[in-house]
Amino acid sequence: MTAYISHTTVDCTNAFALSRWWQTVLDYTEEPDDPNEPGHDECLILSRDGRHRLLFIEVPEAKQVKNRIHFDLRPADGTRDSELARLVSLGATQVADLRKPDGTGWVVLADPEGNEFCILRSESELAG
Repeated sequence: MTAYISHTTVDCTNAFALSRWWQTVLDYTEEPDDPNEPGHDECLILSRDGRHRLLFIEVPEAKQVKNRIHFDLRPADGTRDSELARLVSLGATQVADLRKPDGTGWVVLADPEGNEFCILRSESELAG
């Protein structure tokens, strides 16, 4: 007997706003029969192939310490640096720059509610 991950849940103060932000970042969509609306305290988004789901749930507590689990994002197109610029323009905050002169490493960012995530090099950068 085994289990599988149904979805990843993100605690937040504004489920609708944060789900919209991540929906833009990841090019995810909503359940057509259960759209997210302002004021909803639970908002679900999913990858276009339906294989990954993110659920945003409002909680009364604000984020206080570093995440114990986080997302590592890899650009689908372009480079790590172009994706970094795009994410910052969408409202992400750069927390730490761990890029190395040889091109390895990553950048730690935070979403609009302070949840950390990392941006890695793209597949094309790894291959080149």
